Amino acid sequence: MSNGYAISNWQPAKPIYDKLKYLTSQPIYCVSDEELAKVLDHFETKCAKSKEITTEAKKYIPGGVQHNLAFNYPFPICVTKANGAYLTDLDGNEYIDFLQAGGPTILGSNYPAVRDKAIKLIKECGPVTGLFHEGELLLAKEINKHMPNVEMFRMLGSGTESVMAAIRVARNATKHKRIIKVGGAYHGWSDQMVYGLKIPGSRHFLESHGIPSGCYGTTDEVRPNDLGMLETMLKLNKMRGGTAAVLVEPVGPESGTRPVDFEYNKGVRELCDKYGALFIMDEVVTGFRVGLGGAQGYFGVVPDLTIFGKIVAGGYPSAGGVGGKKEFVSGMAAGVGTMMKRAYVGGTLAANPLSSYAGYCAIQEIAKTNACEKAGLAGDRLTNGLQALLDKYALPFVVYNQGSIVHLECSAAMSYDFSSMFLPASVIPMLKEKPEMLRRKVAMEQMGAAYMAHGLVTLAGSRLYTSLADTDEVIDEALNRFEAVFKNVTVCTRNLDK
Repeated sequence: MSNGYAISNWQPAKPIYDKLKYLTSQPIYCVSDEELAKVLDHFETKCAKSKEITTEAKKYIPGGVQHNLAFNYPFPICVTKANGAYLTDLDGNEYIDFLQAGGPTILGSNYPAVRDKAIKLIKECGPVTGLFHEGELLLAKEINKHMPNVEMFRMLGSGTESVMAAIRVARNATKHKRIIKVGGAYHGWSDQMVYGLKIPGSRHFLESHGIPSGCYGTTDEVRPNDLGMLETMLKLNKMRGGTAAVLVEPVGPESGTRPVDFEYNKGVRELCDKYGALFIMDEVVTGFRVGLGGAQGYFGVVPDLTIFGKIVAGGYPSAGGVGGKKEFVSGMAAGVGTMMKRAYVGGTLAANPLSSYAGYCAIQEIAKTNACEKAGLAGDRLTNGLQALLDKYALPFVVYNQGSIVHLECSAAMSYDFSSMFLPASVIPMLKEKPEMLRRKVAMEQMGAAYMAHGLVTLAGSRLYTSLADTDEVIDEALNRFEAVFKNVTVCTRNLDK
């Protein structure tokens, strides 16, 4: 690996799916009853201040925390310090941080060179003025420098807003209405995109509470890594007025939880051209993590529009944006209303001085330090080490990575496929209550708690993001902690029903 990308080699999708299918055919593995008791005791005695403050928070905050990533079993941890590869909680416990805020901090948490410049800007300008700041131009030019396909860039406040804007642009540009997404993928929480989340084929039956069914009237779902099904849907939509856009996460739904073959994105590009749809690549996670050129650079594919989030503010708040070909992105021009047919987007705090300048500084530092490649090497080292441990303890868990995005599946709770595209809608509500899937979810949560009790922060106990801060010493220590968990894992005999 010498091209600056985090991914040293791309693994075919089928062998990974075969392993995940085998895992779901096996009994559920989890930490032993004795180990779980120790884990829960650790939280009660060593994380007492976190429990106290998050319990109080439930009186004022729904569920006690403001962000979905912060929910952890048995209760959320309150973090007070972030530095490089480590987090420290309110009780003084230190953790190796493989959450990395959900992926954006590929430099490691609170990177000094970016932090110092952000502090300087706050002292001189403040975080927001409501007027133009040089950082907006600097960021847009820096993105274009590394991603030439992003000819123009409109910064917004989040990935969710950016997806909403991109869809509006696509409909305005093509005069078509329908949107195709890949089952299981996450493209934010706007009404039309809360569809087929987590589990392919689930359509709007799992997470769509409070959303009128009519919001999904122009949203379609296809199976991951299935170009044949995508073309079938595009053909069908041609008879229904046409497809405005196809949205993909380039490494596969849920940051590669459901991987795709290397040629998949190229195939999507060709089908979009064939049927007159825009190709929207969601690079919220992969942009400036897979490489400075993003996943589009790695795969050698030119999308019409690119969704950004997280990293374009350097790990600071208000992070999102839409980039792409000038002919499309220019249709989001800001300003007061005109007679021009534009895609209306807004965001009072979008592209504020702090966010845009921090993003510019962070991307410069990523380039200077070769952070993507180094984080990818750390991901390779972690994955290889975890596989060795799984072999040592004869565990059927599945581990693989796309560079610095590491997947560790202990129960494959998200590996079910409802295949609703071939089943009547009336059947799906029954399938969503499938007890086996729910039990595997509980086992995954308990494994996540065991990791955290041993000083390892992960995303839901099944995904890990490595960063520039993850030196060989950090990875080796992490593997020691994982081994402390794995040696106490056995076939689960306790009741996992909730």
